Amino acid sequence: MANSPPTATFVHPTAVVDQGAVIGSGTKVWHFCHLMGSCQIGANCILGQNTFVADGVVVGNGVKIQNNVSLYKGVELKDHVFIGPSAVFTNVLNPRAFVERKEEYRPTLVGQGATIGANAVIVCGNTIGEYAMIGAGSVVTKKVPAFGLVYGNPAVQKGWVSRAGERLQFGDNQQATCPRTQEVYQLTQDGIKLA
Repeated sequence: MANSPPTATFVHPTAVVDQGAVIGSGTKVWHFCHLMGSCQIGANCILGQNTFVADGVVVGNGVKIQNNVSLYKGVELKDHVFIGPSAVFTNVLNPRAFVERKEEYRPTLVGQGATIGANAVIVCGNTIGEYAMIGAGSVVTKKVPAFGLVYGNPAVQKGWVSRAGERLQFGDNQQATCPRTQEVYQLTQDGIKLA
């Protein structure tokens, strides 16, 4: 089977892409986005209207970023992350307009396949584990485990989800089956994993 040609990248005429920004094939950059010069966007991503991507930000492949999201320096999104509309990322814990703190930026890593709901706030310096799910409007102030379901202000873990985003119900044998994919997960003292 022959390799299919790469899909063209689309950048809306109202978007601003600074020289040096890297955009992967098949990515769509919509209205009024701004990509700064040293950011890297993977292939087959969607950047919704009014998305801002700062210098140094790294976005993996297949990422979907909804409208009105700003990714500040220090943010890294792994492959297939979903960011809901108006989600907020920070990069300084104690900002002041009159105090320069660019040397104090803290990184934020969002693991592969994770979902961040609409209007959630991700406080810098934290890691969101792979396939975790952050509920809409939540304020994340600490690390979220892989497959963890968290929500609230501050966000608290309320359970576990599968790779398909379905809530998992663990039985006495500490196993759960995803109702969508039938994948089986094992609950351990270190979190969950595919059985």
